[in-house]
Amino acid sequence: MIEVENVTKRFGPIVAVDQISFQVPRGEVVGFLGPNGAGKSTTMRILVGFFPPTSGRASVGGYDVITHALQVKQLVGYFPERVSVYPDLPVRSFLDFVAEAKDVPRAERKREIERVINSCGLEKVGNRIIGHLSKGYRQRVGIAQALIHKPQVLILDEPTIGLDPEQVVEIRKLIRALGVERTVILSTHILSEVSTVCDRVIIINGGRILASESLTELRSRLHRTRQVRVEIEGPEPHIRDMLARLPQVEEVRRVDPETQSAESNGTVTMIVEYTGEDIRKEISRVILENHWGLLEVRSLEPTLEDIYLQLIHAAEKSMNDGQ
Repeated sequence: MIEVENVTKRFGPIVAVDQISFQVPRGEVVGFLGPNGAGKSTTMRILVGFFPPTSGRASVGGYDVITHALQVKQLVGYFPERVSVYPDLPVRSFLDFVAEAKDVPRAERKREIERVINSCGLEKVGNRIIGHLSKGYRQRVGIAQALIHKPQVLILDEPTIGLDPEQVVEIRKLIRALGVERTVILSTHILSEVSTVCDRVIIINGGRILASESLTELRSRLHRTRQVRVEIEGPEPHIRDMLARLPQVEEVRRVDPETQSAESNGTVTMIVEYTGEDIRKEISRVILENHWGLLEVRSLEPTLEDIYLQLIHAAEKSMNDGQ
């Protein structure tokens, strides 16, 4: 549905995006993740035809974003980082104006306005002045205007920025619902947003793509070892020695050794790093055979934060090494 091939965008001496390539198939919700200034918004604006790439090619639905800009605009609904609304207009009047601007037939406008009002949870405020609405409802109005012409692709640039926690949860639920019927690209610098909303993540930094995979694939690729956290009642040296002897175990280390003193009722918490198949049964067996008290044993999955920082640090190290 979306294809980006070797796209570069320069603003004078500044390279905003640098030879990026990725694809988004129909029906996928993709998180475009990166720090501020990484090139996310620039990429989104190229996809919706706001400005052309300096080099490379981008297309939506088979239409080039430059040579077939009108067809692309008909396929794409866009929610910019700073959404523009008319604060003095009621919600329905504003959506009617947008529908007319996007060539929604007059006979269909009322029905389409009600459709997006219902889809975006605006029923209670449909006749209120936009300037009197909360930030969360204004964000919903911005998403509604992007949906008014029934786009096949929805591009959302930082849709939850500036919202309170309750509003963030509501907007994320809305995005998940919208992604059932259309392709969605969600640009964000908020890590939890990707893990709760998206099928796949594209990580960008310094204008370059560092990864384009599902979170499961990223975890598998970046973390050769797996981890288990165990909490045990027993003598630490013997516990450490027995766990370290288990096949596949590469390291056994205590959690926060400076905060867990010998006065902690004989309880020790350790992280066991290993390769291969799940080792929790073997750990449990060793502990029980030695008559130690097993209080906890659970797998630790690397978080999106872990993955993200690992990729960013690797990219920065590579850049520094190349200088």
